[in-house]
Amino acid sequence: MAEHSEAAKILGERLRAARLKRELTLEDLGALAEMHWTNIGKIERGQVHPSVETLVRLSSAMDLDAAQFVQGLNADMYPGRTHKLTAKDLLAERKARDERN
Repeated sequence: MAEHSEAAKILGERLRAARLKRELTLEDLGALAEMHWTNIGKIERGQVHPSVETLVRLSSAMDLDAAQFVQGLNADMYPGRTHKLTAKDLLAERKARDERN
């Protein structure tokens, strides 16, 4: 199975590093997080995007804050994004439109 996205790859690398730092096997972490270890392996290889629940289960099992795994990730790291507009852009355009009218 191929890598899912740059974000998935980075998240997986962070998860693996945290697990190895704690000297946990995939099986150990799976038991602690009440998940099958093969699913954790897929996450670590960047093959799947974990749900928020999964990420919280994994981070809680290692006494970590889930935020550290997603810090710095952004939408540009996912394939198929067709624009880079943000709420700031939308509001600026709306304000400009209102000023013209």
